[in-house]
Formats: sequence, C-alpha cells, structure tokens
Amino acid sequence: MFDFRLGQVFVLLGRTLPFLIFRMLIYFGITLAYVIGVGGGAGLGWLFGAPFGAKAEGVFWGALTGFGIVSGALYFLREYLLYLVKAGHIAVLVELIEGREIPGGRSQIGYAAEKVKERFFGASLLFGLDQLIKAILKAINRLLGTLASMIPIPALQNVVKVIMAIIEMSLSYLDEVILAQIYRSRSENPWATAREALVLYAQNYGRILKNAVFLTLIVWFLTILVFVLVLGPVALLLELLPGLAGFWTFVVALVVALSVKAAVIEPIAMTAMFQVFFRVTAGQTPNPEWVAKLERASEKFRELGQRAAAAAGLGGGRPAAAS
Repeated sequence: MFDFRLGQVFVLLGRTLPFLIFRMLIYFGITLAYVIGVGGGAGLGWLFGAPFGAKAEGVFWGALTGFGIVSGALYFLREYLLYLVKAGHIAVLVELIEGREIPGGRSQIGYAAEKVKERFFGASLLFGLDQLIKAILKAINRLLGTLASMIPIPALQNVVKVIMAIIEMSLSYLDEVILAQIYRSRSENPWATAREALVLYAQNYGRILKNAVFLTLIVWFLTILVFVLVLGPVALLLELLPGLAGFWTFVVALVVALSVKAAVIEPIAMTAMFQVFFRVTAGQTPNPEWVAKLERASEKFRELGQRAAAAAGLGGGRPAAAS
C-alpha cells in the first residue's frame, strides 16, 4: 500500500543515533531558551509593573517580549539550523541508504558537516536553494488545486481545500527529499539536480503525495499526543513562576511538542520519504512535457533552470550563491 518500510527506517535512524542525540540537544536548547525567555521576561515585567499596580499586565507583556526575542533570534539562525542539523542528518542517512559506511559517535557529526560542505559550500547557498525548492513544490501542488477547483461541486471543492491544506504541510518532507537526491547523486551542480528531482516528483505526483500525506498525518498525531502528555508537567513548572499559568502554559507546551517533533518525530517521516522517492523514481528520467509544464507554471522553476545553467557555465564547480 505504501512505498516505505518502517523497520528499515528505524534501523537507519538507529545507525545515526549520534545525530539524533545532536538534534535532541539542539531542540532541547531551543525549548530551554523559550522557557528562560518567557520566564525571565515575565519576572522583569512583574518587577516593572509592581510599582504601578500592574503586575499581571507586566507579566504578560514581559513574557511576550521574551518570547518575541527568542523567536527573532531563531529566525536569524534558521539558515544555520538547516545547514548544521537537517542537512547534516540527510547526508549521513543517504550514505547509509546507498550502502556506504559512516563513523559512529561524535565523529559522525563532523563527518556530516564535511558532506554538507562538499555539496553546498555555505549555509546561505543551501538556504537559498531550499527556499526555491519549497516555492516550486507549492506551484506543483497548486496545479492539482486549480484543476480540482474547476469541478462545479461545492462539497467536493471543500474536501479538496482540506486535502490541499494537508498537502501543503507535507512540503517540509518533500524539500528534504530533493536535498537527499542531491547528496545521493553526488552532484557538483545542486541546482540542476534539484530541477531534475522536482520534475521526477511532478511525474510521480500521486504516488509520492499518497505516502507524504499519510506520514504527515502520523507526524501531527504524534505531535498532538506529545503536547497532551507534556501539558501537565509544563503547568506544574510554570506554577513556580508568578502569573504564567493559563495562556503561557499552552504556549510553552506547544514549543516543547514542536521541539520533540523536530528532533525525534520528523526524522522518521523524512527517512521514510527518502525510501519512497528513491523507489518510485528508480530508473526514470525527466519527461520533457513535465519540464515544459513546470516552466509555464512556476517562475521559480525557470529561475532554478537559470541557476543550473549558470553553475554549469562555471565548469560544473561551485555554483553561484543564491540571492
């Protein structure tokens, strides 16, 4: 029914346990930063609000400010999180899928970093390519939505909107699949390989999306379960801080659940999607008809082609940086 094998997924993730631990430490640090930011901000808000008889207001705005500062810092660090955490894990997983040996222990992190540098040379280049891939994936998915919207059955259109919303959520695994294909092909021109992989995705849209949507639903079910399980402990923790019960309990519990999702749950879906894409597209080449369709449908796809051509013009070496 599906094109992945969970047993093999868990074996692969077990072989990359050092990287899983690295991911958990990173996202635990992010969670801790939010707790400190919200708690510290609330404390400062309480101190500044107390002289004016506005302790509750001070706590709320102080916590909100702390939350905003941490979120802003993470926004500026997002390129490096992608480069150091996601891209590195993808690199070692692809090595294992291809039957190559990887080191264990802490050296696995350094090994992954070297593999990322071989393909992308810098965080900005990888981030720029990743953003292009996401935009093109949205364009491909809109093709299905546009066709469905032409069906003059209101009830069916509502169902299609729900399905398209779920498909949009599945994009986070599909762009990682494209990055995995770049590693797998040992490409010297990641723009060209990404372009070919996107065409292969479009050619096999239905079969790949079937797997992606199923995995996305499982991921969010597990994330909601984690949220429910941590809600009580988070409430007890925030009871120690004045004025943070209620709204901020749900916010911090959500941060914890999303961190667990990013550190532990998402790698399962990501690895499964690698299996799906590699199996479904095995032996295929990009269909020129699909290339033409995507050229018409997406300006970003045309831009990707231009970048691929520019990189090829550099002799297949280091591609031009993304703007």
